[in-house]
Amino acid sequence: VPAKYAIIFIAVQYNVTYTTDDNSEQFNFYDYGPKDIATIFFYMLVAINLHAVIQEYVLDKINRRLHLSKTKHSKFNESGQLAFFYSFSFIWGASILNAVKFMMNPASLWKDYPHSRMLFQVKFFYICQIAYWLHALPELYFQKIRKEDIPRQLCYICLYIAHISGAYILNLQHLGLILMIPHYLVELIFHASRLFYFSDENKQKGFTIWALLFVMVRLLTLTLSVLTFGFGLARVENPGFSIADGNFNVLPVRIGCLGAVCLTQAWMMWKFINFQLKKWREHVKNQIPKKKVTNTKNKRTKKEPNRG
Repeated sequence: VPAKYAIIFIAVQYNVTYTTDDNSEQFNFYDYGPKDIATIFFYMLVAINLHAVIQEYVLDKINRRLHLSKTKHSKFNESGQLAFFYSFSFIWGASILNAVKFMMNPASLWKDYPHSRMLFQVKFFYICQIAYWLHALPELYFQKIRKEDIPRQLCYICLYIAHISGAYILNLQHLGLILMIPHYLVELIFHASRLFYFSDENKQKGFTIWALLFVMVRLLTLTLSVLTFGFGLARVENPGFSIADGNFNVLPVRIGCLGAVCLTQAWMMWKFINFQLKKWREHVKNQIPKKKVTNTKNKRTKKEPNRG
């Protein structure tokens, strides 16, 4: 009896089948709708269970061997969970991009908009992404995150939810995929580098690679966003606003999307610059005592008589 209700939570909904003129071949695509909320809720519960499995059987065992402090312990768990997620999402998203060939033609970002018909793998990818970032909200309580870390984590979780859901609802799935994959690669390098740093503080080369790629991805994101919202969508043949058709190609929406992307990238760059300045200041402070020690040693050697 409950099978017809359970399928709403498990299976991807809103299947649309197209056939060619001679009915020799069928094409399956997917729309989005209110039933997606139930599917997202189910996979959010799946993400909570996977989170607990990774924490108990992988991260906790490593933590016992490293004997980290409470602060490092919390950051290690955060980076460990995110490293698993970013690596999985990057591989999955890159395989989708390779299959659909979005990157081969940049005009596909706005050509034939609205892209209201999605392939199964594209829709399922977005559902899993939204579900994962929604699951991160109750995990703040389950993982007993420190109060001083909650605002920072809550900020980037909400930004992920807003941007990914916005790309999904506004039928900007192509642009969202292309921007997500390099961003996830950069975040994967950062959290993997932080995990290596906790195991051995001398391993810091990964942060240099991350810093270079971080700036490049910010420029790529701004370039593609300006190209899509400022030029591409403004010149398509079917501008207008229609919820039924999934067409949101009007000036206020384009300005809002471009403004959200630009403000987010500017905020990320500001945080990045402050982070680099903080590290530079710490490096300078650590170098000053070393210089004093070497200078005193040199003075002592000069004062000693030559016994030779």
